[in-house]
Amino acid sequence: MKQKQKIRQNFREAVFKRDHHRCKTCGVANVALDAHHITDRNEMPNGGYVKENGIALCHDCHIKAEVWHSSGKTEFAPDFHPDDLYRLIGSNLQRATAASERLS
Repeated sequence: MKQKQKIRQNFREAVFKRDHHRCKTCGVANVALDAHHITDRNEMPNGGYVKENGIALCHDCHIKAEVWHSSGKTEFAPDFHPDDLYRLIGSNLQRATAASERLS
């Protein structure tokens, strides 16, 4: 497995394990989940592939979380602001950045 694929796979596994393979916002289980980067990976050191920057979301909740990124950070679905998502996993931007810096 290539290094980047391994990093992505480890990120997904760590996020899903921590979130008990459930969507962290609506609680649904036994569905395909996305490991969503709370802060865009292009804005984080080393891509932000750390569980402190990830949250397990079902498809519908992932679409709501993506509003922030796709709107240019001007809009967000209620309860889906990055600060709300970080709170759900007990993290914040500073923790996520510090963890991501340790990847190098």
